[in-house]
Amino acid sequence: MTLPVSDPAAWATAMNNLGMAPLGIAGQPILPDFDPALGMMTGIPPITPMMPGLGIVPPPIPPDMPVAKEIIHCKSCTLFPPNPNLPPPATRERPPGCKTVFVGGLPENGTEQIIVEVFEQCGEIIAIRKSKKNFCHIRFAEEYMVDKALYLSGYRIRLGSSTDKKDTGRLHVDFAQARDDLYEWECKQRMLAREERHRRRMEEERMRPPSPPPVVHYSDHECSIVAEKLKGIEGIQEIRNIHNDELMGIRREEEMEMSDDEIEETTETKETEESALVSQAEALKEENDSLRWQLDAYRNEVELLKQEQGKAHREDDPNKEQQLKLLQQALQGMQQHLLKVQEEYKKKEAELDRIKDDNLQVEQLLENFHEKQENCGSRLCASSQEGEQPLEKTAVSNPVKSEREALLVGIISTFLHVHPFGASIEYICSYLNRLDNKASYQIPSKLTTSPLLPISTSDVESLMSRLQHTFRQEMTGVGASLEKRWKFCGFEGLKLT
Repeated sequence: MTLPVSDPAAWATAMNNLGMAPLGIAGQPILPDFDPALGMMTGIPPITPMMPGLGIVPPPIPPDMPVAKEIIHCKSCTLFPPNPNLPPPATRERPPGCKTVFVGGLPENGTEQIIVEVFEQCGEIIAIRKSKKNFCHIRFAEEYMVDKALYLSGYRIRLGSSTDKKDTGRLHVDFAQARDDLYEWECKQRMLAREERHRRRMEEERMRPPSPPPVVHYSDHECSIVAEKLKGIEGIQEIRNIHNDELMGIRREEEMEMSDDEIEETTETKETEESALVSQAEALKEENDSLRWQLDAYRNEVELLKQEQGKAHREDDPNKEQQLKLLQQALQGMQQHLLKVQEEYKKKEAELDRIKDDNLQVEQLLENFHEKQENCGSRLCASSQEGEQPLEKTAVSNPVKSEREALLVGIISTFLHVHPFGASIEYICSYLNRLDNKASYQIPSKLTTSPLLPISTSDVESLMSRLQHTFRQEMTGVGASLEKRWKFCGFEGLKLT
C-alpha cells in the first residue's frame, strides 16, 4: 500500500492512525526521505506496536477476566486445558523460598521421563521424587519456575492417543515445603542481613566526624608521671612567686646600698633574669596545655572505643548465642554417639570373650576325645595280646579268664558299691541281664565280635567266689528270712594284698 506524498489529508490520516500528531505543509512533501514503495523512511526501522513512546501497547488483562489456556503438545503426551469458567485451583500458602512443587493426579502409567518432558518447559529441574501412588515432588533451580509450574494445575494429561484410564489424569500442582528450600532461604536471609549490617556500619563510619589528630600514646607509668607533674605545677608556681618576691626584696635592699653604676648594672641583670623567668613560665604553660590536650584526646579515644565495643557486642550477641546453641547441640550429639559407640564396643568385647571361651572348651573337649581314643586303642591292643597268650598261663596267673568276665566284675563291683548292705545273686543277675538287653539294642550286630549270651546265676556265683578279696558272701536275716547276700570288699582286699 502506497500513499502519495502530495496528498496531505491521506498522510495526516495515516499518522493519526499510528497515534502521532500530523505534521506537514499542504502541497509539499512532509519527509523528503520517505520511500513510498517500501512504506517507510530510509535509515529508520519499521514501527512496531511494542515500541516505547507510541502509546499503542495493548491494555493489561483485568484479573477478573478468565484466561483462555491452550492445548500443549509434547512428544509422548498431550495436555488439555481446563474449563476457563471454572474457578482457579486452590493452593496452600507459599512457604518462604519455595522451589519445590507437589504434582498429583498423574496417570498410573506415567513415568519419570514423561514428568521431565512436561515440566522441563517451566525451567531447570534439579530433582524428582516420584511415588507409587500417582504423585511426585519436583524441585526447580529458581523460585520463579514454581509459578510457571502452577500454570499447569488443572490440565488433563493423556499419554499418546490412548483413552485408557491408566493413561489419563488431571494434574494438580501446589506448593510443597522442603527442608532444602527453607535452608537455602535462611542462608540467603542471613547473607542479606550481613550485607545490611556492613552497609550500615560503612554509612556510620562515613557520617562520623573526623577523629582528632593522632596523639602519642603514653603507657600507664608515663601517664601517672604526667598527672603528678600537672598536680605539682600549681605548687611550683606558688613557690616561684614566693621566691620572686624574696628576690625582689633582696634586690631592693642591695639597690639602696649600691651606687648609681651598680644600680644600672643590676637593672640590666634584673631585666635579663625577669625575661628568663617569663620565658620559662610561658614554656611551662605551653607544656601544661599540651599535656591537658593529650589527656583529653586520650579520654575521647577511650570513650569511642568503649562505645564501638558495646555496639559490636550488641550486634554480635544474637549471632554468638545461636552459634553457641548450635555448638552445644553438636557436642551433645557427638557425646551421645560416643556413648553408643562405647556400648557397642563393650558388647563386641563381651561377644569376643564368649567366643574365646567357647573355643577353649571345644579345644579341651577335642583333647579329651583324642586321649580317650588313644586309651581305648591301647586297651584293645593289650586285650588282643592277652588273648594270644596260652590259656594255661592265664588260668594259673589270673582268676579272670576273659574280657567278658572282667566287664562283669567291674559292673558287679559298681552295683555292690552302690548297695552297701549287699544284694542277692538273683538281684545281681537280673540287673546284668537288663543291662545286656539294653546293650544289644544299642550296639549293631555288625560291630559285636562275639554273640551275646544270657548270663546265668551259676556263672556269676563261680566268678565271684574266685575273687575272694573282691567279693564276700554273708548270711542276713533270722529264721525263715535268712538270705545269702554278696558284698563288695575290694578296698579291704587291697590292704591284705
